[in-house]
Amino acid sequence: MNSTGNGDYVICSNCHKVLRKFGQTNDVVTLVNRLMVEYSTSGRLDNITRVMSLHPQYLESFLRTQFYMLRMDGPLPFHYRHYIAIMAAARHQCGYLINMHVDEFLNTGGSSEWLNGLDYVPQRLKNLNEINKLLAHRPWLITKDHIQKLVKTGENNWSLAELVHAVVLLAHYHALASFVFGSGINPERDPEHSNGHHLVVKNKLCVCDLANDNSIENWGLMSNSTENTDYESEIELLMERMKKLQEEREEEEASQEEMATRFEKEKKESLLVMSGAFDDDVVSMSNASRYIEDPGFGYKDFARRGEEHLPTFRAHDYSWEDHGFSLVNRLYSDIGHLLDDKFRMVYNLTYNTMATHEDVDTTMLRRALFNYVHCMFGIRYDDYDYGEVNQLLERSLKVYIKTVTCYPERATKRMYDGYWRQFKHSEKVHVNLLLMEARMQAELLYALRAITRHLT
Repeated sequence: MNSTGNGDYVICSNCHKVLRKFGQTNDVVTLVNRLMVEYSTSGRLDNITRVMSLHPQYLESFLRTQFYMLRMDGPLPFHYRHYIAIMAAARHQCGYLINMHVDEFLNTGGSSEWLNGLDYVPQRLKNLNEINKLLAHRPWLITKDHIQKLVKTGENNWSLAELVHAVVLLAHYHALASFVFGSGINPERDPEHSNGHHLVVKNKLCVCDLANDNSIENWGLMSNSTENTDYESEIELLMERMKKLQEEREEEEASQEEMATRFEKEKKESLLVMSGAFDDDVVSMSNASRYIEDPGFGYKDFARRGEEHLPTFRAHDYSWEDHGFSLVNRLYSDIGHLLDDKFRMVYNLTYNTMATHEDVDTTMLRRALFNYVHCMFGIRYDDYDYGEVNQLLERSLKVYIKTVTCYPERATKRMYDGYWRQFKHSEKVHVNLLLMEARMQAELLYALRAITRHLT
């Protein structure tokens, strides 16, 4: 977004919206210019980076990690990395990411013939299709057999280091597709130059809405209207619930049995949360299916399948901190540290604000968002009271979370606008960062557990 203007206002050259400026910290032009200097590797500043720049500390960690997995020495050839990113993005028909990595793939020496689809790529790359499919939609189905099949296929086999690199890329781009759709991020370029993979998105946010909380059109939310009073009362109610839960937690801690019961209850209740349905907001013109097999394969609720013998994934038995981190770091040097920094950054990131309220401890809310995503993937934390999820996350927010996490291509601006209506765009982007990282970690936990079982 190039912006023009002076004084107290700036005009977005993309949507021509008038934006307010308040000092250096909220000056869109200054922020974008600084990012352009700092992030010039690809020759452009993409809209993902601009939106994430609302949270500079997180952005730095994100860019460092992504740069390492795409551009630094590692087990996989550079063109393989970008093709794997294309395969991952294709699971969610994310034309934005596909376009980006088609260009990168060609720039790193990839064969244009591969862009005709999986039938034109080496067999060993095609063999990733199954784990790509499962990771994206039902990671709980991944077993050590899937790992063994990839590392023991003769001339087309993957080394464990290569496979870990591939899995990290797949999980990263599945989750990033959630962020792209959840935040309404649009392409930076003209559809004419989109290699036939463009996704036309109607009625989405302009990046300026997300890169600046001070749009005049949004300023009405801060007025004293009746509607605004209703929104404010929603926040007051949420803060009151947080205070009450904290008091109850200090007075009496639930037993392990009760916590387990509450997890199962929340898992079952998540079945009643319907995700967004396809509508006219998203019109697919994508040829993404050429990069995947079984395009109809999608997310199924963990607790609905009738496969009761599949146990809940207990983080106590296999966690990122105690198991996944060391394994991934051993097989793909240093990526574990970078991922761990990123997970910790988003989990602990806070400005101690909620809409217009300051000095608010949002720890409880951030944990509820992160753990609800893991709950939908069957992952349970023994020390967490899942009763808090129902208290803190309203139904419209649960619908949004489920859609963005499990069916991101169905996300719409209406859903984005429909929850926490008094909250700033930056706070909703923060929500999307939490959802993205929670999803990525969930996928990695299942994949790394399967690799661990293969090794033992």
